[in-house]
Amino acid sequence: MSAESEKRQTRHRIFTPPPAPAEQSPTWTSADRDSDHESDVDMFCCHRVQDSLLSSSSRFTDYRGILNWIIILLVLTHAHLFLENFIQHGFLIDLRKVLEHLMEDNYNWPSVYMILAANVFAVIALLLERFQDKGMLSFTAGRYLHVTNLLLLTVFPSAVILHHDRCISTGGSLVSLCIYTTLGLKLYSYQEVNCWYRQEGVRSEGVQRCMSPEDNRGGSHLSLKDLYYFLLAPTLCYQRGFPRTPSIRINFLLRWMLEMVMLTQLMVGIMQQWVGPIFQSSETSFSNMDATTRIEHLVELVAPSHFLWLILFFLFSHSCLNLSGELLRFGDRQFYGDWWNAETLESFWRKWNVPFHKWTYRHLYKPLLRREVSPWQADLLIFLLSAAFCEYVIALSLRTCRFWIFFLMILELLVAKFLGHHLTGNYGNGFVWLCLLLGPPLAVMMYFHDYYMGHHSQPHWSLL
Repeated sequence: MSAESEKRQTRHRIFTPPPAPAEQSPTWTSADRDSDHESDVDMFCCHRVQDSLLSSSSRFTDYRGILNWIIILLVLTHAHLFLENFIQHGFLIDLRKVLEHLMEDNYNWPSVYMILAANVFAVIALLLERFQDKGMLSFTAGRYLHVTNLLLLTVFPSAVILHHDRCISTGGSLVSLCIYTTLGLKLYSYQEVNCWYRQEGVRSEGVQRCMSPEDNRGGSHLSLKDLYYFLLAPTLCYQRGFPRTPSIRINFLLRWMLEMVMLTQLMVGIMQQWVGPIFQSSETSFSNMDATTRIEHLVELVAPSHFLWLILFFLFSHSCLNLSGELLRFGDRQFYGDWWNAETLESFWRKWNVPFHKWTYRHLYKPLLRREVSPWQADLLIFLLSAAFCEYVIALSLRTCRFWIFFLMILELLVAKFLGHHLTGNYGNGFVWLCLLLGPPLAVMMYFHDYYMGHHSQPHWSLL
């Protein structure tokens, strides 16, 4: 054998891989042969019947990339607005002005005294329930006294705020009225549910099952402990025994407290840096502007008013109520539903404030149906009541009443009635968001605008 042939054999042994073991040899199944056959078919037939992804008939729903694009575009757009505002007006955020605004009447804090006085109405409701439970007070007399107590609870803060206009700040009035309104709803549920318990047949197995073991051991429920647990709990509907969580989670408490601090500062910053200059650019009240100026101010207030509304919702409905529920080990934390996916305004009103919806359904809607009131009439009365509550709190806090919130909510109701059947799905959800952008948040901003125009020259107004 020549030297050249030996070299070729050596090269062949080096570059030729050894044969694979028998157990590792590839085996071709029928599925593999079918897939190869299909790929060969696709080489010749690459078209089939199919719709474009953006067509409604394609049933394509994964728009995550478009959502990210919209979010980035919104961030960049509003960053430009903030930069333009900063260049034009400078840095306006000053937390000292807010603290000065809260220090009412040389640190006397009349709104705090008014909030403390609310305990009198709660104790009166407890005493009336005890008298009725012991048979010392008839049902009719107890009902009249409860109604009188609730009427006084409604009139008292209004009289104090209007009489001491210069002493109580706007923020103090707003917080006091919110607390008194919430207390009125809670006390109505308290006396109503205790009346149900006193009726025959209510102590059934279903009622006992809703109580936790520690509630069953508590004895009489007509006590200060039971009453104040209900008043501090994040609910408007009373029952004897609430679901409890096993323990308090410290990490969740710290997180919600941090959220409350950061969101409050963010709201103050938006008011001082963004809304304040818009108010200062006007020298007349909103009701005295011409149509063009009104539209201009509305467009300018759309973004900040909507951001304030969203922040206020998350601050109150998520952070504050969860903090209260965690401290009290309150188990039911469904404070809101997925209102952002609502396709109708009726669905939005049911989902965005679950505690109030439960209260209206339990204490207004069902009793009205028992009195043979039609469902649509019951819904109308409940909606008018909620609109009146909003108007009462905002208008009385600002010492002015223009019915903008009430009329805008009625307009939303009429629009939902006539267009609700035509706008469904994504179109309905878009219409709901449009109403949220142009509805109550703008009405509240119009109220504050006119209040600012009447008080911006006085030292009493220092929030902005």
